[in-house]
Amino acid sequence: MRSLELAVQAGDDSLAEQAAAALGTDPGAAEATATRLTARGHHNWAARLLERAGRLPEAAGAWERAGAAARSASLLERCGEPTRAARVLEAELRRDPEAHGTAVALGALLARFGKDEAAVRALQRVPERAPERRDALAHLIGALGRLGLSRAASDAREELDALGGLPDSPHGAPPATESTAGSALLFGRYQPLREVSSSPSARVIECIDVLGGERVAVKLFAAWNSPGAGRDAVARIAREVEALRVLDHPCVVPLREFFADGPAIVLGWMDDGALEQKLSSGPIAPARAIEIAVAVLRALGDAHRLGILHRDVKPANILFDSAGAARVSDFGAAHLGDASVTATAGIFGTRGYMSPEQRAGRPATARSDIFSVGVVLREMLTGERPHPDGASAAFADAPSLPPSQAHRGLDDRHDAVIARMTAQDSSSRPADAFEAIALLRALPWPATVDPMGAGTIAERKPSSPLEGTRLQTGPDESLVDIWTERTIERVPLSDRTLARARLFAIAGHPTLQLVLRVDREAGMIWLAGARGRPVDRPLRHGERADLEAAIAALHAAGGVHGHIDTAHVVVDDEAGATLLFDAEDAATNADGDWQALARLDMG
Repeated sequence: MRSLELAVQAGDDSLAEQAAAALGTDPGAAEATATRLTARGHHNWAARLLERAGRLPEAAGAWERAGAAARSASLLERCGEPTRAARVLEAELRRDPEAHGTAVALGALLARFGKDEAAVRALQRVPERAPERRDALAHLIGALGRLGLSRAASDAREELDALGGLPDSPHGAPPATESTAGSALLFGRYQPLREVSSSPSARVIECIDVLGGERVAVKLFAAWNSPGAGRDAVARIAREVEALRVLDHPCVVPLREFFADGPAIVLGWMDDGALEQKLSSGPIAPARAIEIAVAVLRALGDAHRLGILHRDVKPANILFDSAGAARVSDFGAAHLGDASVTATAGIFGTRGYMSPEQRAGRPATARSDIFSVGVVLREMLTGERPHPDGASAAFADAPSLPPSQAHRGLDDRHDAVIARMTAQDSSSRPADAFEAIALLRALPWPATVDPMGAGTIAERKPSSPLEGTRLQTGPDESLVDIWTERTIERVPLSDRTLARARLFAIAGHPTLQLVLRVDREAGMIWLAGARGRPVDRPLRHGERADLEAAIAALHAAGGVHGHIDTAHVVVDDEAGATLLFDAEDAATNADGDWQALARLDMG
């Protein structure tokens, strides 16, 4: 504990950061050290330490004493105390009426909680020549509009346009770019920026809330693209929404809005990306890995108490906010009800991170989620990605690379804890998430990266060029994304293909071939491999209705397809019809699309 205090007194920020990371895994020690730091006036470091330890209300108080009112208010809002957050910002404004950034933060907070009149008063404190004026206008427009002051909102929009449009700042929104210019708003208020991720059941689009000014993630569900799947898809969405509403937890991605007619949910934007990307970019210090695992276990522990199972814990579902705090996302596979009467896993979950009982089709339990956290933690410590066929292939009793062989400073004790969390027999695992946390915290974990062994992240090299880009060649020579286990098609990236990809992403209909990602490094656009064969018969009623809806979605998004023929429509008895992507510009108009569909339907 003394190491942090000595480092702070010596002014060695690097050493202090390492010490803080180590202390952050022990809340008791963190609080004691933070108390001593506060007594010596080191409020900034006390705040960092408390925040790392998950003591968010205490951290908020320390940030306020450190003069970081906006950070303090942000934490208080996360803790469900928006009124206290507003008071912190108001107190700062009384001390410094020229703190225009604080006025913007206060106005944005008030607007998020429907206090539009108070928000307008706070935002109007920012003078026209202040650098923060653009941030203020971004929020002011929405507040004025909701108050019915359309003329004032129009004047504010004109002023914002004159200043260069939406800002890119902590309190505002990024500027409009070519990728967003002219694109249709989702649900009348969310401006699409880019597609972030995609799966067979949903796609996530980064957006700007043009009314509130904040960045959000809009998750558009498309799980009913096969006959009979609609009821299951709706049930999964309802589970995710209900889970997020019940789980108002600082370690869970917050729910902003639900649209049943989308169907879609709007989530708070996580600025620092997903654990999946962090694992690909370099090694993670063991202390940081434990900090992440403990945050996930905290969220799951409270979820389990409410009868909610996640059932799909994996790096892609662990996100980070602007402060680097880990949050759990995607409770779409969650099961609500009595945790002792669990649902069968079915298709839910990702096999590499799935517990043995889930892979065998047996009921999932709280210990199934603990298994998945153990697999993720072991991957953070060793760099070994779990085998797509399941943990039995890569996490057997004698793993190829125990954590103690990946990092100096780890030993048999650390191996034993991970082995217990990932035990094949569920009864051998910790009884609940809080027992798992206690086991992890009972051991010291190095705060620095000190790798050893040929299998570590630092020394791991792809066995082929395709493996380095997540892709492998399947038995039929198709490309397979080993992260999502789905077939991939790729088209060269150009201005034309990018514009077409944006059109498909914004239209967002499940009958359209999915655009998965833009791989600028390789100069490729990834598409989901389409199931089926070229249509060689008259369309069935459901297929025709799906294609009509997909074409209407493209038109509503401001474009046309232009290539509706037997080469671009495939049908499958289970998946239904799919309208394929085409990189070429459309040589027709909307009427041409409808005429082409009519010709196709005639066989």
